Amino acid sequence: MSSIFTKIIQGEIPSYKIAEDENFYAFLDINPLAKGHTLVVTKKEIDYIFDIEDEYLKEYFAFSKKVALGIDKVIPCKRVGVAVVGLEVPHAHIHLIPLNTIYDIDFKQPKLKFTNEEFEKIAESIRKAIIDQNI
Repeated sequence: MSSIFTKIIQGEIPSYKIAEDENFYAFLDINPLAKGHTLVVTKKEIDYIFDIEDEYLKEYFAFSKKVALGIDKVIPCKRVGVAVVGLEVPHAHIHLIPLNTIYDIDFKQPKLKFTNEEFEKIAESIRKAIIDQNI
């Protein structure tokens, strides 16, 4: 059975896409902890991040780094934090979360709400930063 992330990758469920290549897909989290909170998923259906083969894992983190640098260019923050939880969806995914304090990455926090237009604007600004910076 396909995960919700596979359905997003295949376009069966809409997303606010940030970046994509042949192996990975990045999109805004629709229940974000911070403006710009992005999920980076593998296109292969792999449940547990530490089951990923070493070379693919290196590529995964290199792709995630490009996305994080794009986020950092357009979202005011001190750092882009990385979280790998993997309990809520059985498909490897990395959370990239703009941070100003350590408490910004607390998943018990209330989630932010944005309109479709706001999500689109955020996604477009991050996509543009990645392209403009040739990240």
